[in-house]
Amino acid sequence: MSVALNTKHLSGFINEEEYAAIYPQVEAAHKQLEAKSGPGNDFLGWMYLPRDYDKEEFARIKAAAKKIREDSDVLVVAGIGGSYLGARAVVEAVKGQFHNELEDGPKIYFCGNSISPTYLNNIISLCKGKRFSINVISKSGTTTETSLAFRVLRELLEKEMGVEEANKRIYATTDRAKGTLKQLADAQGWPTFVVPDDVGGRYSVLSAVGLLPIAAAGISIDDLMKGAADSMERFSVLSKDNDAYKYAAIRNILYRKGKSVEILECYEPNFALMNEWYKQLFGESEGKDQKGLMPTSCIFSTDLHSMGQFLQDGARVMFETYVDIKNTRNDFYIEELEGNFDGLNFLANQNMSVVNRKAMEGTILAHTDGGVPLGLIEVDSLSAHDVGELIYFFWKACAISGYLLSVNPFDQPGVESYKKNMFALLGKPGYEDRKAELEAALKD
Repeated sequence: MSVALNTKHLSGFINEEEYAAIYPQVEAAHKQLEAKSGPGNDFLGWMYLPRDYDKEEFARIKAAAKKIREDSDVLVVAGIGGSYLGARAVVEAVKGQFHNELEDGPKIYFCGNSISPTYLNNIISLCKGKRFSINVISKSGTTTETSLAFRVLRELLEKEMGVEEANKRIYATTDRAKGTLKQLADAQGWPTFVVPDDVGGRYSVLSAVGLLPIAAAGISIDDLMKGAADSMERFSVLSKDNDAYKYAAIRNILYRKGKSVEILECYEPNFALMNEWYKQLFGESEGKDQKGLMPTSCIFSTDLHSMGQFLQDGARVMFETYVDIKNTRNDFYIEELEGNFDGLNFLANQNMSVVNRKAMEGTILAHTDGGVPLGLIEVDSLSAHDVGELIYFFWKACAISGYLLSVNPFDQPGVESYKKNMFALLGKPGYEDRKAELEAALKD
């Protein structure tokens, strides 16, 4: 078992009677998922994806990734939300934050996830004069941030390499049969991969959406899918010992006790984008009907020097979930320093991972003594297999947790509000009446 839930530090905050009381609701949520009878049941394609994925497309993904690694210095991935977060999170967790600087193979950059001109100009500078390829990811092909970046990068690619060669370096991950991007890709002859109809963006990292960039980074997507499949077998069983279900139950017990914020924390900086992926997964899934836990995150010990004071002594509105990575990829042995001018020889003659663990243990004791409920998700390593296992653990826990909240965990109706205002203010055709109304409101 590469992923396990450790609840020993929660014993002072949740008792066995509370677990027993919520379990019938967990059981009902499980049955809704399995019977596909709950809200959002048309977006449950992720449930058995690690086993039932399209093997032919999987082979094409690996072939495309191999080509990119052979003919490209840079791969630019254009996408936003679930169309980039999962892939970037896996790449940085498995390969490290500095993989572009430390490893051979194409540099992997992500764009189309903001409307910042500075960011886009930086991406352009990283591509100019290089052999680069583009993976554009959008189900509709009209997502503003992604489409704008892709427009610019495609023009650059055609200018530098010619239209014919550019068309061999663009890979579109989009709808199976319809939409602006699909039509354009077919017309230009670009290889296409599928955004599944029954898998929402935040659940899409183990589809072509995430797998092509991950494979292009040199990560074994076979290992990733095997980890997710192992996790699927474990966490699809209705049992009080199902750690994904127990995690969902813990979140809801604490929420009902007035804990409105969950902080996901890890002592490994390479986990920072996994934190961001978790925030989208739970934030979009549960933040509805004026309900839901606010997902946030920290990287320790870094954030103990900024958020530590609030966590220790601030309002008791939150609980903490630590992702405890048991085995570090690269350790560092601390030698004694002659003269001990910095006073740190008490740390010498041991691996740095031991120091990191003692920092974690000390923080756990301080925060629980300070009245913060705290659980641990233990992960053997940040290998591709174990990250795949962790992804599915979070997927299943999120789905169950959403049903326990009595919301649809698979839609995101609130996301559309800002888009309508943005389109109106930018003068998009069809929004003229709304434009005048909004501009008047901004002047008030």
